[in-house]
Order: sequence, then structure tokens, then C-alpha cells
Amino acid sequence: MKQPVGVGAVNQLVGVEREIDDTGTDDDVTVRPAEPGELAAVAALRWRWILENDGAAPPAVDREDFIRHFVTWAEHNAASHRCMVLADSGVRILGMAWLAVVHRVPTPHALHRASGDLQCVYVVPEARDAGLGGRLITETLARARELGLERVTVHSSPRAIPAYARRGFENSPRLLQAHVARTTPYP
Repeated sequence: MKQPVGVGAVNQLVGVEREIDDTGTDDDVTVRPAEPGELAAVAALRWRWILENDGAAPPAVDREDFIRHFVTWAEHNAASHRCMVLADSGVRILGMAWLAVVHRVPTPHALHRASGDLQCVYVVPEARDAGLGGRLITETLARARELGLERVTVHSSPRAIPAYARRGFENSPRLLQAHVARTTPYP
């Protein structure tokens, strides 16, 4: 049985206990695939995102249960969901992005097809407005190209639309969506 990651260790990984050094440069931050041992820190970022947007923790699950569930989910879905992290030189996780890969129906022209959906792009508030979110998007798109994906979609917040547009995302008259029943609140 896996031991849960301590809250203190997760907080340190996501930079909760220390402020980000404003004297650092972009060179101090890297974007790379998440390592298995960092999934709890990524889960803590997702939790933090919910607190930031909703103003309170969801009553249905506590933080430690969520982190355990998230790590298990990420491990089970590693083949279809690639996590990229934004990490500083002190190995704190400052941001995340998920690339969901969807295999598509083959055609006689292309036997192996896939597209992607960019999901859960998040940068901690104290690291925003320094171009780091843009680097996270750019590197995740580079990973999509390496995987040979045909296209990548994103469902964006209004605040982030310009960042995606600067990196090549555009409206498509052919990409439609249907709203279906949701069992949980957004996001």
C-alpha cells in the first residue's frame, strides 16, 4: 500500500511555504514532463486552483483524499494524459498542463491518427504575468508535435484566451461542442 505524501512535502513542492524569488530569471524555470514522484504536487496545484476559483474547499472530499485519488487517476491514465510541469531550480512545481491524447478512427490516408486536448493549464498566482504560462503552453504544444498529433484543442478561461491565441490557437468553424449533463460543478 502506498504511503500518502505528507502535506508539508507537497506544500514545499508547490511553493506554498516560500515566496517565489523575484530576482530569478526565466532560465531558473523549466518545463518538462512530470515525474511520477511529483504527481502529488500536481494534485495539490489542482486543489489550489479550485480554492482560488471557488473560494472554499469542496465539501465532498478533503485535500488528502483528493491528492490520493488524483495520483491514482494520473497513474492509471498516463497513456492518454501527459502531464507537463513548470518547475523552478529549487524543484518547486509552479505550474502544470495536461495533454489528453485521443486516438482517432483510421483512414486509408492515415492508419494512425490522434489529436490532443490541452487541459488544466495552471500557474500559481505568484508566478503569473511573467510569461511562464506561455512557456508551459509552448512546450506542451511541442510535445504534441513530437507525438504526431493532428491538432490540439483547448477550453479556455476568458483571461487566458490571448495567451493561447499568441501561440497559434484560433477559432474553428468546424469544431463544435454539445453540452451534456454534468454531475460535478465546474471546473
